[in-house]
Amino acid sequence: MAVAVQGAPGKSSRGREPRPGLVERIKLSYSKYWYAYAMIAPVVVVLGVLVGYPLVRGVYLTLTDATSLNTGRQIGVNHIPDSFKFVGLHNYADVLWGPGSYDRFWSHFVWTIAWTAICVVLHYTIGLALAMLLNQKLRGRGLYRMLLILPWAVPTFVTVFSWRLMLADGGAINAVLGSVGLPEPGWLSDPFAQKAAAVAVNTWVGVPFMMVSLLGGLQSIPAELYEAAEMDGASPWQRFRYVTLPGLRTVSSTVVLLGVIWTFNQFAVIFLLFGNGAPDAQILVTWAYRLGFGQMPRDYAQSATYGVLLLSLLIVFTSFYRRWLARNEQANG
Repeated sequence: MAVAVQGAPGKSSRGREPRPGLVERIKLSYSKYWYAYAMIAPVVVVLGVLVGYPLVRGVYLTLTDATSLNTGRQIGVNHIPDSFKFVGLHNYADVLWGPGSYDRFWSHFVWTIAWTAICVVLHYTIGLALAMLLNQKLRGRGLYRMLLILPWAVPTFVTVFSWRLMLADGGAINAVLGSVGLPEPGWLSDPFAQKAAAVAVNTWVGVPFMMVSLLGGLQSIPAELYEAAEMDGASPWQRFRYVTLPGLRTVSSTVVLLGVIWTFNQFAVIFLLFGNGAPDAQILVTWAYRLGFGQMPRDYAQSATYGVLLLSLLIVFTSFYRRWLARNEQANG
């Protein structure tokens, strides 16, 4: 006669305890890590207020025709409610494919990509050269480091306004060029010269960060590697290629990513240097500001659309960049 054997209470027929549900897991995690949750709660609240709400509000505005004429506002004791309408994806279609989309978006998009690539390459190249120089045993090396970090330590608006004075007609830059018989460009008026001036100022501002970061990476490379390479007869170029660059791979990948994100969204340099002028030198982030705050009526919907497109471009770039780095790390072992 078969005898049924009943499993122990609280266990399945296979002898395993049933997996707790989602609510039980949350309660268990909270009871175990409540202190960590309490510590990060203020940060989550602040980020939600300063980042989360504006982001959600901005995405919502892209789906409307909101301007300064149809948004709610308070005039004395009278409140005028919102009167803008929901238009779906019309703003995205208008920005990307609508009439005059090349002049309104694509020309600024191309210049933003070129501006970012040129500036990041200059930042990294000059920063690496200065870092390698300061990594050598030089007399007065501490003084050189302090002087080269000054452009980073000085507030950006002070730096840009100083450059604006030097680049103005009759400023120090053109005075030097004229004294040696070279042409004196209109740095703040000629379209091509405006772009060159913007790249020069942003390079001045961004190189110190790259230099300091790469200098730290250079100092973390063991000296024994250079000694072994030199004993094997490696030339300076070979030591740089096979020792220095691989040793800087982790630092370089991080600073390049940060440099791309910061330069792509570098509002301060362009705006403080040209204001709402120089339309050919405006990048996407300053053009979005111009649409939302630098004209009448203010086009909040179009400005928010530019902002969402900027965020989407950076997310796509970051995703592909990280995958490319992961594949390279796997290939290099």
